[in-house]
Amino acid sequence: MTSTSPTAAVGATRAPSPTWITVQFVLAGIVWGSSFLFMKVALTGISPAQVAWTRILLGTVTLGILVLARREHLSRSVRVWGHLLVLGITFCVVPFLLFSWAQQHVSSGVASIFNATTPIMTAIMAWLVFRVERLKAMQVVGIGVGILGVIVIIAPWQGLSWDGSLIAELAILGATASYGFSFAYMRRFASNTGMSALAFTFGYIAMAGLVMALLTPFLVLTPVQLDVPIVVSLVLLGCLGTGIAYVWNQNTVRAWGPTRASTVTYITPVVGVVLGVLILGETVSWNEPVGALVVFLGILLAQDRLRRRPRTAPAGGGAVTASRRAGGSRR
Repeated sequence: MTSTSPTAAVGATRAPSPTWITVQFVLAGIVWGSSFLFMKVALTGISPAQVAWTRILLGTVTLGILVLARREHLSRSVRVWGHLLVLGITFCVVPFLLFSWAQQHVSSGVASIFNATTPIMTAIMAWLVFRVERLKAMQVVGIGVGILGVIVIIAPWQGLSWDGSLIAELAILGATASYGFSFAYMRRFASNTGMSALAFTFGYIAMAGLVMALLTPFLVLTPVQLDVPIVVSLVLLGCLGTGIAYVWNQNTVRAWGPTRASTVTYITPVVGVVLGVLILGETVSWNEPVGALVVFLGILLAQDRLRRRPRTAPAGGGAVTASRRAGGSRR
């Protein structure tokens, strides 16, 4: 992925350059931030299940064409494809259905802000469920701070009622928990499949497409009302947001690790809120950006990014410092 062409980049088997990894990270954040707008527009003419069904199948077709064009290697291991099936369900089917349903009841900006909890969910899953990370006390505090940020966004002091809005917010948290599960699962069981980022991404999105195809009689056989904005939104959501952007994200995961890669959700709420306000005329309450900032603080703490750097060692102490760093514990 050292090529500067996006098409070449998504299918390269060589390690991408650090600069191109950063570019992909930012592009994925912009595309996924825009996805909340695309979903909101698509929901004006089709059902939530149809939105999820369409984006997954379009993503499968897009990546399948790239896999064939680049003659990518696909694993022949049944075990690997079993893991890809799990990822297809937890990384695509479940969160896409939940997000699409929830956006009938909350603004695209709010949905994008809640999506920023993904790194918190990833830390929880990696720590408690899969035991692939050991968290320090301050990182656990960070998870608590992130939960506090979610509470600020929900604003329980305004009164809680089990209407569509609250249930939708909980559904979005369920979607981000599913993302967190997927990132941790990927690290635990699918970190070395022998496939390129493109082939690997195609694998789990194709399995998601298979699941959605099997569910077609139960989910999507309802009337639709299509117009140009809806069709364009679905194409961008499927081909770009569920296709190429997932490959960009997978490249970032391989280069930076799942926890750091999940910080792409720093970008998505900014893009989602701005597009919601400018294009859809949505309004933002004070507690939503404040809660998002608290969530971001929690993410920084949970990822141990606020620790103080050690002072420069005095003359003669460099060897001792280097030895300590080499023997430091891994997170």
